[in-house]
Amino acid sequence: MRKTRTDEKTGMKSYVLYLIPAFVIIVILVLFRTVLLLGYVPSESMEPTLERDSYIIGTRLYRDIDVGDIIIFEREGTMMVKRVAACAGDMVMVNGQSQPVPGDCYYVLGDNSDNSYDSRFWGDPFVRAEDVQAKLIGNK
Repeated sequence: MRKTRTDEKTGMKSYVLYLIPAFVIIVILVLFRTVLLLGYVPSESMEPTLERDSYIIGTRLYRDIDVGDIIIFEREGTMMVKRVAACAGDMVMVNGQSQPVPGDCYYVLGDNSDNSYDSRFWGDPFVRAEDVQAKLIGNK
């Protein structure tokens, strides 16, 4: 039995039907690996801005981080989300003493100060710029 042109076209169509979803999946994976960061907020530390059990999305492509921005960063092997309270060169109170924030570092606080493990409680209270994974762009 010989293949006809119709059989060849049908075979190509089914092949393309598998390629399109595979291509879309690859694009989405690359996008989330290089441009976006999808996260989950497991605690009340950022309430009322970010409610417990909410999902957040951040961008890995950002120019500047300023006071008031919410960042997603890694600290001691754990991903955290906090608001930037001070940037490099700003003065902060650490253990009752005024201290400048070192270059390429941030001092961060949770919006819910009564229930937030943040810079106020860490031995080294500063988040290095290289530990910042993303800047928050949205939440749901």
